[in-house]
Amino acid sequence: MDVNYWRCLNDTMWSQVRPVQIMTWRLLTKLNPEPWAQDLLDMLYLEDDTLALAKNGTFDDDAPTVKHKDSNGALLKAGDSVTLIKDLNVKGVSFTAKRGTAVRNISLVEDNSEQLEGRINGTQIIILTKFVKRVN
Repeated sequence: MDVNYWRCLNDTMWSQVRPVQIMTWRLLTKLNPEPWAQDLLDMLYLEDDTLALAKNGTFDDDAPTVKHKDSNGALLKAGDSVTLIKDLNVKGVSFTAKRGTAVRNISLVEDNSEQLEGRINGTQIIILTKFVKRVN
């Protein structure tokens, strides 16, 4: 294992995604003889239950899975294309996303079934699922 390759853990250790936190802790523990890995491990903070899962060797499989559905009830998945069904005022920028605008390659907000992310006019925005319909 090339230990210098894993220096990227310096960035991933701050992730809010629980499995990423767990894998980062496990890799840093494996790389513990390296001084830089020990320094990162000393800086890494995990909640008690997350740390227990990291030490236990399992992930939290009991976590409920969030299902994203469009305005018609069709199941959405990351990478889908959707169409806006309503004009949306986009906060923070000076444009309105018009009804019928196609949003390609969406990504889903992991912990909120009512939100997805997409790019409109070159701006990444969060869109409520009740204002979109999936494109077949």
